Amino acid sequence: MTYITGCQPFTLWKRDDLQHSQQDILAEEVPVALVYNGISHVVMMASPKDLELFAIGFSLSEGIIDSIHDIYGIDVVPACNGLEVQIELSSRRFMGLKERRRALAGRTGCGVCGVEQLNDIGKPVAPLPFTQTFNLAVLDNALRHLTDFQPVGQLTGCTHAAAWVQPSGELAGGHEDVGRHVALDKLLGRRAREGDAWQPGAVLVSSRASYEMVQKSAMCGVEILFAVSAATTLAVEVAERCNLTLVGFCKPGRATIYTNPQRLISAK
Repeated sequence: MTYITGCQPFTLWKRDDLQHSQQDILAEEVPVALVYNGISHVVMMASPKDLELFAIGFSLSEGIIDSIHDIYGIDVVPACNGLEVQIELSSRRFMGLKERRRALAGRTGCGVCGVEQLNDIGKPVAPLPFTQTFNLAVLDNALRHLTDFQPVGQLTGCTHAAAWVQPSGELAGGHEDVGRHVALDKLLGRRAREGDAWQPGAVLVSSRASYEMVQKSAMCGVEILFAVSAATTLAVEVAERCNLTLVGFCKPGRATIYTNPQRLISAK
């Protein structure tokens, strides 16, 4: 049996044979604390891989930093039955973080836990420019290869993926996690590291599109978000407010455009 980072072997029983146990693989889910300049800011449940990228993406998508250059160093260390990601921020950004610091205890798929004020859910996002276009004719190719970036998911059926789609329909790269928001943050962190090479294109996620997925994407300057499943009403409202093109139900031969279709070219 093949084991990779993010998986653990387990003994279990199947419905058709309760007398004999079998070996299988489950996806790992561990507490991950993001610690900025020695002060713990958030604890998320996540897959224990690509955590430096998660730290970068989360910091950008939450407005903690303006640029990857605001981070001077990242270390991942074991701590308290989980992992601690120690992030060294510039003095200016750390002072800003302390001014609006919130206690947030996150869970997989949770977008509101720990928000001190309900208004934080709809925090202002600068309207996006209209610099990107995407031909829907090449979307099917991207969908076919999304699982290429889910090695843990292919073994366990237990992860979401987020990938960067180039205008050609090729996937430049992608990341997975047991939490869809964490997978997206990992991708946004990778995009920040890749720089100009990953500027043209769009985000493709294997999940539904919640308001937080839209908000995180827009905070990082992403103009187009494709989701395999549906969008929520709040996601559409946020996408309208920040000029993001939101597309759901992305399946071969199918796509539902909720907002700003002018960035898209018809597949016909």
